[in-house]
Amino acid sequence: MQATNERPSASDGTGNFRTSCDYSHMAFDDPIVYPGQPGRSHLHAFFGNTAVNGNSTAASIANTGNSTCRGGVINRSSYWVPAMIDTRDGTPLKPSSSQFYYKTGYRGVVPSTVRAMPAGLRMIAGDMKNFSPSGPFAYSCHGTNGASVPEQQGPSIPNCPVGSEVWQHIYFPQCWDGVNLDSPDHKSHMSYPITGRGCPASHPVPLPEITFNIIYPVSEANSTRRWRLSSDNYSSSIPGGYSAHGDWFNGWRPDIMETFVANCDRTALDCHSHLLGDGRAIY
Repeated sequence: MQATNERPSASDGTGNFRTSCDYSHMAFDDPIVYPGQPGRSHLHAFFGNTAVNGNSTAASIANTGNSTCRGGVINRSSYWVPAMIDTRDGTPLKPSSSQFYYKTGYRGVVPSTVRAMPAGLRMIAGDMKNFSPSGPFAYSCHGTNGASVPEQQGPSIPNCPVGSEVWQHIYFPQCWDGVNLDSPDHKSHMSYPITGRGCPASHPVPLPEITFNIIYPVSEANSTRRWRLSSDNYSSSIPGGYSAHGDWFNGWRPDIMETFVANCDRTALDCHSHLLGDGRAIY
């Protein structure tokens, strides 16, 4: 972290903080769904905490491991998604980068009411058993180096042109029950807001809305037609990508999270990809 003269800018009425994390590693582990059972899950791509494995706990994630995220170990959170597979030969594809948003969202949550995530909170968005085009996920093509490509979103892995990127988007619930850091299905302690009305009475505590953006470069024409997720265990006649899901395990240093929530989210300002809103920036 360092001091900066940059300041958050006005936004569209929502508060926004985002950060980027390099790809860390892949493993057949999921410390949320299969805690203490390394090797049991489908293959995942991990970002953030470099030490996360099947035996990781809230304490180990918060206090050990390096981090691939901006600012290093101020953010030991772990972010993971099912690996993207080239079905031609079964090769897992390495993501080029990622962006993770923490924002107030657009469904009626009042920015000034948003609270920082509690230590040890974990959650899942999406369903590894899904095989329909509906769910909290989307895909899009993005140009690189100034190239222009259509960026409209869709529910399946798109056929993006060479030199562009496939972006996978996953949208997390932001309403917490205020009590449980996890639940048996790893979802029930959280809820999506009621559009236009904010958080439901059952989950009254608004937290920042997390969005995953996982980025894959396209280097071969039509190669994305072969891509499927490691969790796409349904007929190949159905488009790939419907089983998209993401896991998030809090490992932020509490004072840093409170700083960007207070100065970016609650104030409905855009802190871009590095500002904490208090005169400091993370790189």
